[in-house]
Amino acid sequence: MPPVFRDDLPPPPPAVRRPVSDERHGKTRTDDYAWLRAPNWQEMFKDTGLLDPAIRSHLDAENTYSRAVLGELDGLKAELIAEMRGRIKEDDSSVPAPDGPYAYGVAFRHGAEYPRFVRRPREGGDETVMLNGEVEAEGSDYFSIGGVDHSPDHRWLAWSRDDKGSEFYDLSVRDLETGEDTRELVADTSGGVAWDARSHGFFYTRLDANHRPSRVFYHALGTDAADDLLIYEETDTGFFMGVGGTQSNSFVVIDIHDHETSEAWLIPAANPAAEPRLVARRRTGVEYDIDEGDGTLYILTNADGARDFKIVTAPADMPGKENWRDFVAHEDGRLILSHLVLKRHLIWLERRDGLPRIVVKRLADGAEHVVAFAEEAYSLGLGGTYEFDTTEIRFSYSSMTTPNQTFAYDVETRERTLLKTQEVPSGHDPAAYVTRRIHAPAADGETVPISLVYRRDTPLDGSAPCLLYGYGSYGMTIPASFNTNCLSLVDRGFVYAIAHIRGGKDKGFRWYEAGRREHKRNTFTDFVAAADHLVAEGFTRHDRIVANGGSAGGMLMGAIANLAPEKFGGIVAVVPFVDVLNTMLDDTLPLTPPEWPEWGNPIASPADYATIAAYSPYDNVRAQAYPPILAIAGLTDPRVTYWEPAKWVARLRAVKTDSNPVVLHTNMGAGHGGASGRFAKLDEVAMIHAFALKLMGLPARRPAV
Repeated sequence: MPPVFRDDLPPPPPAVRRPVSDERHGKTRTDDYAWLRAPNWQEMFKDTGLLDPAIRSHLDAENTYSRAVLGELDGLKAELIAEMRGRIKEDDSSVPAPDGPYAYGVAFRHGAEYPRFVRRPREGGDETVMLNGEVEAEGSDYFSIGGVDHSPDHRWLAWSRDDKGSEFYDLSVRDLETGEDTRELVADTSGGVAWDARSHGFFYTRLDANHRPSRVFYHALGTDAADDLLIYEETDTGFFMGVGGTQSNSFVVIDIHDHETSEAWLIPAANPAAEPRLVARRRTGVEYDIDEGDGTLYILTNADGARDFKIVTAPADMPGKENWRDFVAHEDGRLILSHLVLKRHLIWLERRDGLPRIVVKRLADGAEHVVAFAEEAYSLGLGGTYEFDTTEIRFSYSSMTTPNQTFAYDVETRERTLLKTQEVPSGHDPAAYVTRRIHAPAADGETVPISLVYRRDTPLDGSAPCLLYGYGSYGMTIPASFNTNCLSLVDRGFVYAIAHIRGGKDKGFRWYEAGRREHKRNTFTDFVAAADHLVAEGFTRHDRIVANGGSAGGMLMGAIANLAPEKFGGIVAVVPFVDVLNTMLDDTLPLTPPEWPEWGNPIASPADYATIAAYSPYDNVRAQAYPPILAIAGLTDPRVTYWEPAKWVARLRAVKTDSNPVVLHTNMGAGHGGASGRFAKLDEVAMIHAFALKLMGLPARRPAV
């Protein structure tokens, strides 16, 4: 590939080598850049001023180099930001959701980075601003609202904020009669709460020093948080924990889980002092999720070999596994994703043949019907409702060409009412674009779905550039939904593609199982197969493909860079999980023990060690040519720590045989999600798109058809 960046760039910053050796299972590894891991990361996440000056100096030097390489794209970035911002309705608002005497919603003022949380009388009247994000964010370089939960009596608002990007949320309580916060403040929480039925207080999860949600507390309004009652403590560091409520508001649920095992405890919402009641003791590989209606639990589970999940019932006062009875039977290939219980209906979201649909079952007689759509590829979301005794739910629908639509749906009459269509102020003509779902053959006989969007006038002769996105972990499915930002690429002739690779649940639970632990390599080869198929079908050429992924998808980017660098014209890795082996060997990190079911435990298992070592991107960088690479990190990211991409970039530069730039940009004031404001986030998106456009020769934007 000829050079696309100017040839007078300064040299990238050198990374000092300070070898550290580690011996496990009879094998010795040497890490030249282990010093980039801040030994005081726990404290630094709360106060970035504590970062080792040598580490800060290196990251600052990397950002200086990033500006030198990408600085020539500033004009294009500004153009892209203006385009993307022009597609955002700046004074947008949600459709208010009714709850008792009020309807609750979210609204933005023109130009505002952060939302206002509002309510108005259900039957109409003046809107009241409960919480103004713009006001609360004043003076903060970073600001994120974690949860906003009103009490059952509508008097109080529990809300949380993070002002560093480290995802330690401070909880406050607002008196909605006065509009003022009380003096009580609960620090270091996960962000959300579950109110008791009498609105006297709430349950919440507190994070420990290693950022793990290890304890559930109850906070009584008007008391000091130091006196909060400890309800449950999880001693196994391999499990996440959260707290929520059932749709009926009859129970508070303590949910304990990793990526393959669940355990839940129930507390009557009317009696927060009651001892939690165990539903079913955790058993490795068995997952379950609870909702409740009129004393009956409706449990979504994979128990008894129900790989694609089923729904069982049990009495709430005798919830043990011995009392579970099948209510919605398991069907191979029909993956049940989530469920919701109303007073007279059970609703669930399922996926068949890679596409979602909603199913409604009347509890009185078992009658079922389906809500589905006819496009080749689309996204469907079950929005639910605040209320229990109702027949109305909300759902959202979009495709890669169709803006998001919000519907009210009466589950009894089957009446569907369009409440809102996403506005694109600068204009959008769905007929100017094409959405496709194609299938790439994998080497083992499987087929990998690929969702595509491109302009109708884009030539399909192999000349078009392509941005190919992938994730492929934790069973997460990337929806084929409307994305206004990608239109800036598509309008410049790009094919925008999503590879639905193994490791997600796009083709059922088996698709997830076939892309995890000892089968993880399938995730990477599926992505390469998707690239090959796009080339074979004339959508693009290998040197015209820019691969993109973030977090675990960033790990995918590192893996395919090692596996098949010649098949990509560029790679963008956002907060990339690339130092997999070292991270899974460090059991002090927030996510390591809970992640062992996903990746394996290389501390305990020589086989898991060997499996991870064989694909971990950082450990497998080798002397070969790599395409241009852009890596993006967040200094206070508790999920993928900043040192992973920093070390990866250092090793790439030291080993690779080409002259293509490898660029690291670290957001020194944010974490995993990047900048916090809705417009500030566009700067990072524009950086990625400008990088891709530069690699592809800066094709000009074409007017809408």
